[in-house]
This record gives sequence, C-alpha cells and structure tokens, in this order.
Amino acid sequence: MNQRVVYTRGGSPAEVLTVIEEPEPAAPKRGQVLVRTTAFPVHPGDLHTIGAYPGEAADPVTPGIEATGVVEAIGPETHVAPGVEVGGRVTVFPQSGSWSQWFMADAEAVVAVPKELPDEVAAQMLANPLTAVMLRREAQEHAAFGYDGFLVQTAAGSSVGRLVTGVSQFHNFALINIVRSERGAAELRKRFPDVPVVSTEHLGWAEEVRKAASGRPVSVVLDAIGGNMAGNLVDLLAPGGKLVSYGMIAEEPISVHASTLVSKSLTLRGKNIISGWPSETSPERRASDIATAKQIALALTDQFDVAATYRLGELADAVEHAVRPGKVGTVLVRP
Repeated sequence: MNQRVVYTRGGSPAEVLTVIEEPEPAAPKRGQVLVRTTAFPVHPGDLHTIGAYPGEAADPVTPGIEATGVVEAIGPETHVAPGVEVGGRVTVFPQSGSWSQWFMADAEAVVAVPKELPDEVAAQMLANPLTAVMLRREAQEHAAFGYDGFLVQTAAGSSVGRLVTGVSQFHNFALINIVRSERGAAELRKRFPDVPVVSTEHLGWAEEVRKAASGRPVSVVLDAIGGNMAGNLVDLLAPGGKLVSYGMIAEEPISVHASTLVSKSLTLRGKNIISGWPSETSPERRASDIATAKQIALALTDQFDVAATYRLGELADAVEHAVRPGKVGTVLVRP
C-alpha cells in the first residue's frame, strides 16, 4: 500500500492534512519516473500554499514540491538526466505532490544525487540552493551593485539565508546579514565570523546596518519577510538600489510611499522559485543552475541542518515544528 498526505480544503496545515492509504502507483508512462520516497522536507512555502488554498477541492490534493528517494521504474522511451537509473538515488524538484511514499514524477524534474550526499542533504539539495542561485543572479545582474555596493539579506539564519552567505563569500560579495534575535546573530557569527550580523532585536538596528556598510552604498536587499520590515529596508537602499522580495513571513502588506521610489529611482522585484525559476529560465540555464545547486550542496554540506526528522504518523508535529520561531534547519519527514 501507498501512504499519501492529502488535504481537501485550505486552513491550518495541522488541522486539514491527513494521511490516506491507497494501492501503489501503476507502472510509469512515457515521460514519467516512479520514485519511492526516502525523505521529504517541510518547506514553509508548502504550508503557506495549504493555508491559502481556496474553497473545497474536488479531489484530495497532495502537497510538496521536493523529495529524495530511489527510482523504482522509468517510463518507456523516456529521456532522463545523466545518472538517473532504476535503483539510483534521486531528488525531485519542482514536483507537485511529493509528500507520499511513492509518487510519479515528471522525468525532467528528476535529478541524480551525488553519492557523497546523505539523504538528509539530498532531500534539501534543490529548492533552497536554487533559491540561493536565483537570488545571487538578482544581485549580480543589478547594474547598481557594482564592486563597492553592499548586499543585505533578512532571515539570514534560515536555510536559504545560510546558503546565500556561503555563495556570497565564494563570489566575494560584500554582505550584511540581518536576523531577528541576538541569539540568532551569535549563532550566525560562529558559522560565518567574517560577515557582519545585525539583530532587529535592537531598536537602532538600521543604524547598525549603515555602520557596518562603512559609508558604502546598500545596493541590493534580499528580503524574506515583507511587511513593515521591507519598508524599513527600502529606506536603507542607496539611490538606484533594488529590493528583492522572495518570502511572505509578515502578514501585513509592504507600505512604501511613491516619493521614496521616485526620488531614489528604486526597483522592487518579487521572485518565486517554484513558479519563477522553471518558467523564466532556458533549459540550458536550468541545467547549469542544477549543476550549481549540486556544487553548493557538496561545498556547504554543513549548512544543511536538519531541525528534526518525523514519520508520517507524526505529521502534525512536523508541520508545527516547521514554522516554530527560532528553528534552525529544515524539518524532514521519512515515510
């Protein structure tokens, strides 16, 4: 039998998610790969999608966009990526409905896992590293960034934030990290002692960011929070700067007066790895990005923290842990 996580209406994930049993999937068709899941991450974005689901679903919906597992079968006449073979370990992204013991994946979303990576890292190998690659590109392609501008990021202690820091160090980007608490700042300083960290726990945090920049311009801000925080970050940007919003932690809207945008010629841009990356990149660039994501996973393996691992029967605990304040690392589920 196959156990699959489903929901039929939007709401609190802990309340609307349930696990059903059904027969194992049939043989894959052309263009499909059957994967037996060994672990999947509970991304905050997964939970936001469940909470925002409109109305009632005609059929049960299975959440999830990423998982790692073993290839059980490949459809006839199906082109797969190098290294993908029956019995081989793979990670799948973006693949809707991956919270299941078995699932049928689109062949183009299946990527072979390097043998050096354990399942705990393989389960996080694509979504977060590709987000870091996407954000790096947004910074690097902004003309105002140049060689003297600073890059600032919020939620720097998150799984994505730590990878952005590692990537920024590799590319010699001048970076200032922002976190919510002094405790989180202390932890991040241990991991990256050469990168300034500012805690918004202090009322004068914005001035601390300016001091860390030492008079150099803040050219690009990567923001995972939104709301009032984003408005404050806009004030930090130098003329010609850009704010990239890629998260929705804050519930209130971003409030920015038009005069600020106009007088400073600022750019506000939203990015979404789930919909934006597949649709906005060419096949060649996607292949290059995936190769880079693998390199990030191999080079920064110690930054792929696992907050906790749960079984399917502990799903309610897993989704609660995934959004717990102060959580370090990604929550995983092993079916």
